[in-house]
Amino acid sequence: MVVSLFTAEIAMFESHIIVYKFVQDLHFFVTGAENENELILVTVLQGFFDAVGLLLRGTVDKKEALENLDLILLCLDEIVDGGIILETDANVIAGKVASHSIDAAAPLSEQTISQALATAREHLARSLLK
Repeated sequence: MVVSLFTAEIAMFESHIIVYKFVQDLHFFVTGAENENELILVTVLQGFFDAVGLLLRGTVDKKEALENLDLILLCLDEIVDGGIILETDANVIAGKVASHSIDAAAPLSEQTISQALATAREHLARSLLK
C-alpha cells in the first residue's frame, strides 16, 4: 500500500476550479466547473496519484511516467468516463489497470499500445514459422 503525504493546492482559473500537485518533475491536475465540490476533485486527484504510484512501484518521475504512459492513461480511463467519476480508490484503479495489462486475449481496441504491439509481434512470428 502506498501512503503519500498528500498536499493538493486549489486555485480558480477563469470559471474553473483547479486542484493540482507537483511531484519532482511531474504535474498532476484535476479541473472542474466553478460549482464543483473541491473535496471531490481532491479525492479524484488523490486516487489518481496513488494509483499511478502503485503502478509505477513508488517511482513517480518523468522517465517512469513516459515509459508507462499507457498505464497512466488507463488509470484516467478507469477514474472518469464522460466527465462522470467512476472510481477514486487507488487500489481498485491499479487492480483494474493491472488486469487490463495482463489480459492478452482482449480485443485490440481494449489493449494498450505495448500490448497491441506484442500481440502483433507474436502473430507475425507464428505466421513466419508456419
